[in-house]
Amino acid sequence: MSVESRGGRAQGGRARGARGDAPARPARDAAIAELTALLAPAVDAAGFDLEEVDVRPAGRRRLVKIVVDGDGGVGLDDIARLSETASGLLDGSDVMGASPYVLEVTSPGVDRPLTEPRHWRRAVGRLVVVPLAEGGQVEGRVVAADDEAVEIDVAPVRAKGSGKGGGKSAGPGSPGTRRRRFGLDELGRGRVQVEFKPLSGEPGGPSSREDTPPEGGGSPVPPGEAEETRSPAEPD
Repeated sequence: MSVESRGGRAQGGRARGARGDAPARPARDAAIAELTALLAPAVDAAGFDLEEVDVRPAGRRRLVKIVVDGDGGVGLDDIARLSETASGLLDGSDVMGASPYVLEVTSPGVDRPLTEPRHWRRAVGRLVVVPLAEGGQVEGRVVAADDEAVEIDVAPVRAKGSGKGGGKSAGPGSPGTRRRRFGLDELGRGRVQVEFKPLSGEPGGPSSREDTPPEGGGSPVPPGEAEETRSPAEPD
């Protein structure tokens, strides 16, 4: 989920830079470092972690993307408040110079790599694939994580030549699954795997599917077409 808004300078389009009397547009790496130093204390004070800051060209503007996360997740109201806070900080600083920009505040997507202890802690209960420092990889479900290690119910690997899917993980919950504890230094960049909800007749079946009609009738909502919330300040 994300909220986008125009920064104050994006709306004003101040012409100082055209005359050469404004600070030069900072290099991307320098801008990211300055933005991180500016925004991190405010995000931390709001009870969240600043996971990523990025600056990229977006037409005649630049896109300032801020990714935040928290142990309890990040709601739309949280995103809106953080967006307002970040916008105020940017407007009150010269980090972006006179260049117009668009601010986007968002939470991490499922493809965010698991690299920090907090990432693994928030992935408890999720199916992951992770390379091992000694070589190879494991697939399984994260059952516990702390600042030192991660516990994973590791799925067995099918032997090659054992039929379709040979050489691949048999999946969590399969016979032979065993719990292993890995030090964080033993693990590479883990990835959360997308899981589909159970089919009808399986545990957690129809009542938990996204395409189940609501009570009282009505059209089901197809997967991936949930209502989207957008900021009225989002540029065309």
